[in-house]
Amino acid sequence: MQTTDGKIIMAPQGISRWKVVLRAAPQIEAQLAGRGEILSDVAVDLPSVPGGLAPALAVVAPGAGPDRRGRYRGRDLEAVLDVVPRADQGDEFARTLRAHAECGIPLYVVVDPVEAVCTVHSDPQRTGAYREAERVPFGNDLYLPLADRTLVIETTGFPVEGARPGPTPGA
Repeated sequence: MQTTDGKIIMAPQGISRWKVVLRAAPQIEAQLAGRGEILSDVAVDLPSVPGGLAPALAVVAPGAGPDRRGRYRGRDLEAVLDVVPRADQGDEFARTLRAHAECGIPLYVVVDPVEAVCTVHSDPQRTGAYREAERVPFGNDLYLPLADRTLVIETTGFPVEGARPGPTPGA
């Protein structure tokens, strides 16, 4: 975003997104040990999303590669990790969740810096829904069961945006 005086600033969600990427990617990379790869903002073609998507992080299956246009297909991914969009983008998030499920991406992890929780969506259905959703609060380890291994991501350093609602004094 550019201010009226010409300075470039990053929206809060962008800052949180990159903090999550910078904390999670090295952990994932170390555990993959050459069996697949982790990419950020990689172009992914999903049939129900014209133009495709570019998730914060994508775990690419061993042996998978981009097509002639430099894009990956949903079936090339073992997991996607993304940061939840702002509340005013809720419909867009719902479409994104459906698109990942329709393509059969086994794990779709949504990191929510406002609620300080990750939600691991698993067991995708062709109808555009994930059958399972497990919420993991920041501070707990996030377990991502892939085809032949389980990745573990420490969430302690994930960024928290704003104050979480608490009890109302005197209530």
